[in-house]
Amino acid sequence: MINNFIEMVNIYSPSKKEGEYGNYLIKRLKAYGFEIYLDKNNHLYGGDCPTIFGKLKGNVPGDGITLVAHMDVIDPNENVNIIIENNIIKTDGKTTLGGDDKGGIASILEVIETIIENNYKHEDIYVVFTPGEEIGMAGAKVIDWEKIPKNIKPAKNMLVVDNAGKAGLIAHSAPSKYNFRVEFNGRKAHGGIEPEKGINSIILAGHFLSKIKMGRLDELTTSNIGEIKSDFPTNVVPDLCYLTGEVRGHSEESIQEVLNSYKNILEEIKICHGGDYKFDYICDFPTLKPKDDLKLAKDFKKIYESLGIPSELKVIGGGSDSNIFAKEGYNSIIIGVGMENVHTVEESLDINELEKTTLAILKYIIK
Repeated sequence: MINNFIEMVNIYSPSKKEGEYGNYLIKRLKAYGFEIYLDKNNHLYGGDCPTIFGKLKGNVPGDGITLVAHMDVIDPNENVNIIIENNIIKTDGKTTLGGDDKGGIASILEVIETIIENNYKHEDIYVVFTPGEEIGMAGAKVIDWEKIPKNIKPAKNMLVVDNAGKAGLIAHSAPSKYNFRVEFNGRKAHGGIEPEKGINSIILAGHFLSKIKMGRLDELTTSNIGEIKSDFPTNVVPDLCYLTGEVRGHSEESIQEVLNSYKNILEEIKICHGGDYKFDYICDFPTLKPKDDLKLAKDFKKIYESLGIPSELKVIGGGSDSNIFAKEGYNSIIIGVGMENVHTVEESLDINELEKTTLAILKYIIK
């Protein structure tokens, strides 16, 4: 498994450029006896790699299980120099490791190889390897689910092997995210000769920022501003300023309440200070919620604990491919393989934790 992992992290696969790595995985899956289907809608966002769907036919009846991971990594990730110390895999500090999510894929491939080598009994095993996850789940978002052949369409229960932290952590719920943009329209005037004739759009934005609630709004709802922009010379009262942000929440009702409160504040500013505004928002991804009253999560928790691994069910604040699949009716849990400090050059992978989750997946699948 570790040799496979090292081999994979030496294949450079940043978002939109996973093609070489995708071909590597397709060859591996075909060698295992998987039927393959490729969703080639990656061109819709400029990527060079399709989403890979595979099926290994089972030798016992049942609904099967789907194993999911993503192929892209966070830069800088070219020419990775691997260092292994005290069962921790890391780099020389010049690149990210790529354990997110090649650690997850290494685990999945090891489970498949072990099942085949030992001729273990199992239900149908499906895999989904997505590109573009790190740039807003781009690959998952463009999948044409209607075109997937019926015999390869994944099983509804999914193990998404893409959680940071130790083995035993099981994420079962994640928020929806809405992106919003506010454009403030003031009135232009000469900043030195007749500034009183202008309406400064930056000041309008300031009024807005001083009144809205940001950060953690309640236990399950957050809001954040990521960009503010206005570009004018200092002798001009600026008539245009915009900002962008997001609202995340586990309740659609709560998200809409926040967005409505922002619009009400904008109306107040318009009445009190003049000018105008445009307020637009769109759902970036839906919520992830269990569709089986946590049965899959609880069953997997029992597997961990039977192996002596402390386990915890978690509600998380980030999004993943699971959120996109949830909209299609899939029931996901997100499990970890010991990834730490992901998206940084301090990223590492704990071999002991990787082995624990791999054993848990194996025990869950074999009959």
